[in-house]
Amino acid sequence: QVQLVESGGGLVQAGGSLRLSCAASGSIFRFNVMGWYRQTPGKQRELVASITSGGSTNYAESVKGRFTISRDNAKNTVYLQMNSLKPEDTAGYYCRYNRAGIVNYYWGQGTQVTVSS
Repeated sequence: QVQLVESGGGLVQAGGSLRLSCAASGSIFRFNVMGWYRQTPGKQRELVASITSGGSTNYAESVKGRFTISRDNAKNTVYLQMNSLKPEDTAGYYCRYNRAGIVNYYWGQGTQVTVSS
């Protein structure tokens, strides 16, 4: 089992910044993928950014150049630095973990990000 605890959400004005953190604990495998997803009411959860334990990253087109995902493997923690936030970034943000190559996902409880115009 893997537990994920997110933090760092909140209310920010358009153009502002927030940093999300997700700490993983439990049965963490050395080779894994961690990522951030977001969801608004009535819509499917979508990928924001992901990062492998080796440091390879993947971003949604809508956040490229504004968001940066990073991780500290020693702390089993992944971060999402969000800059130049827009009202359309408003969503619940969820952290996800999976062992590399294994389709068995663990999710955090989510943290709300609200961007006011």
